[in-house]
Amino acid sequence: MNPETLELLVTREMPFGKYQGRLIADLPGHYLAWFARQGFPKGELGGLLALMHEIDHNGLGELLVPLRKKHPRRRP
Repeated sequence: MNPETLELLVTREMPFGKYQGRLIADLPGHYLAWFARQGFPKGELGGLLALMHEIDHNGLGELLVPLRKKHPRRRP
């Protein structure tokens, strides 16, 4: 895992589904767990969801705090 991948968690939005438009880092744990059970999508999105699931499941969300400060979300 590299820092650029972690930055994607706080900048990339979920492109579909119930949580469309929400940052990957802000997806609820139960939603990430559902993907873990059902299977993550292929490609970069699936990798980001799997990584966020691991971070959430292991209680490592504090790792993203400095990145959230570096990339504050702007609302239109």
